[in-house]
Amino acid sequence: MRLRLTPRDNTFFDLFAASAQHLVTGANLLSEMLGADRAGRKEINKRIGEAEHLADEATHSIMRRLNQTFVTPFDRDDIYMLASSLDDCMDYMEEASDLIVLYKLEELPARVSDQVQVLQRAAELTAEAMPRLRSMSDLAEYWVEVNRLENQADKAHRKLLAQLFDEITDPILLMKLKEVVEKLEDAADAFEKVANTVETIALKES
Repeated sequence: MRLRLTPRDNTFFDLFAASAQHLVTGANLLSEMLGADRAGRKEINKRIGEAEHLADEATHSIMRRLNQTFVTPFDRDDIYMLASSLDDCMDYMEEASDLIVLYKLEELPARVSDQVQVLQRAAELTAEAMPRLRSMSDLAEYWVEVNRLENQADKAHRKLLAQLFDEITDPILLMKLKEVVEKLEDAADAFEKVANTVETIALKES
């Protein structure tokens, strides 16, 4: 770690940790939604919306703190990028949830569960990693594993698209399901972006 001769605001670490916990909530609710009926999905979607609102508040808190703080724990642009990337993860998960409800989808393909399981694990790893930003220790395993998970998500995404085009004959239903699948893939990409940003920060601070 580089020697710092000026004080820094450590509140950012707590805010990042709080933001990541909302991602765990969102991913777990998304998993719960897959097994619910239509009425249950509406209720779960509402709870995901509440989690997204809390995640937004955490992001705004980070941005406000960034504007008010002279000496930051690490590069200001990296703080902005990390906060924005965490927010993107939650936004994409909420969008997928919204589409499932708005499109009144009945049964979802089994492989959607594979996508959501990847998101759950990525969210858990991210929540575990955020507190370690304070010391910049034991983070390499985090970004390596999230990158591995994103590769796994890519494979699941390709297989699922192939299955949809092979099995779904209704073009409207195909379009709806494809859009949900794409949002879940976007969420996996966003988790990878978080991990890549953490790697950049750790390398700069080493």
